[in-house]
Amino acid sequence: MTQHTVSSFDEELKSLDDMVMTMARSVIRQHSDCSDLLASRDATLAGRIIDGDRAIDDLQVGIEEKAIQTIAKRQPLAIDLRTVIATLKIATDLERIGDLVKNNAKRMLASSAQSQLPPGAANLEMLNERVAEQLDRMLEAFEQRDDGLAKEVWMRDIEIDTLQTSLFRELLTYMMEDPRNIGYCTHLLFCARNLERIGDHATNIAEQVHYMVTGATMPIDRPKG
Repeated sequence: MTQHTVSSFDEELKSLDDMVMTMARSVIRQHSDCSDLLASRDATLAGRIIDGDRAIDDLQVGIEEKAIQTIAKRQPLAIDLRTVIATLKIATDLERIGDLVKNNAKRMLASSAQSQLPPGAANLEMLNERVAEQLDRMLEAFEQRDDGLAKEVWMRDIEIDTLQTSLFRELLTYMMEDPRNIGYCTHLLFCARNLERIGDHATNIAEQVHYMVTGATMPIDRPKG
């Protein structure tokens, strides 16, 4: 982070950075709890995830207010302005990830009465793990301002797309083979789609890290599966 003559400006930028880190860690913790929920289908855990989304929303509001105050007060230029603008966009993506995690928790709660998991649930866990890895890389890329790691996140999104497409076809097969699977598999289909979208938001954040570090956008369209 650039050092400024006015130390209070550095403190404001550091505070904004810390708020984003707190929000990102909260989102990752929510996603981790939701991954556990797939196996346990614990109603109490689901309720905690759903209720926890409010704190993430509050963090986004706090980041927006802080960023606007910083722009109005300091009138940042160059890399400082890029950082503040990118921070606003990152907070929006993190808030959307939180919403998607909450939606998955609701779907797991709605299907908690299912006595037996269909075979496709195992592959949903694999998709979950890939998304969790992307979120961890995303956080490290932001914290370290690591453009190389940001590009890795950006390039590996295709793996999540491919897994989601494969799982979609698999779940449709189970639904056609046995109508008793339709209800639960429908919830899993939406969960898989939400996970794919979480991966997209993680990639958006990686693009913002690249912009913060280089001042440029990614040179080509994002690879898609």
